[in-house]
Amino acid sequence: MTAEATIEAYYDTLRAGESLSPFFAESASVVKFGITDRLTGYDEIESGLREQTETTTDWTVESRRLAVTERDSIAWFSDDVLMAWRGEDGEHREHETRWSGTLERRDDEWAFVGMHVSTADADTKSEPNTDGLGER
Repeated sequence: MTAEATIEAYYDTLRAGESLSPFFAESASVVKFGITDRLTGYDEIESGLREQTETTTDWTVESRRLAVTERDSIAWFSDDVLMAWRGEDGEHREHETRWSGTLERRDDEWAFVGMHVSTADADTKSEPNTDGLGER
């Protein structure tokens, strides 16, 4: 599987509400920045992603500008992604997000060693704007 296919499989797994931690390197130095959190080390990432999976549903993940560069055993990527989900409180959340990260090939499989997801949203908990301008 290519690095790009690994990223796309991660998006598919997120949509399906399945376990995401297997996509990350089992290392103390791996890091994942989310919209509202920072997770350092595989154990923390596994725990944080397990909680996310247990407390969210109805995921939409729309990749809009995935760019991947692959070199030997390292790859890096960036993407603009529309993400939406429903929290355990029933509230719908939707954000235009920016993703970047690094993957490393380990045992013929690609694994994230760093991931950063951010948004320009001022309020990461509000309903999306309905003015039709795409501002969320």
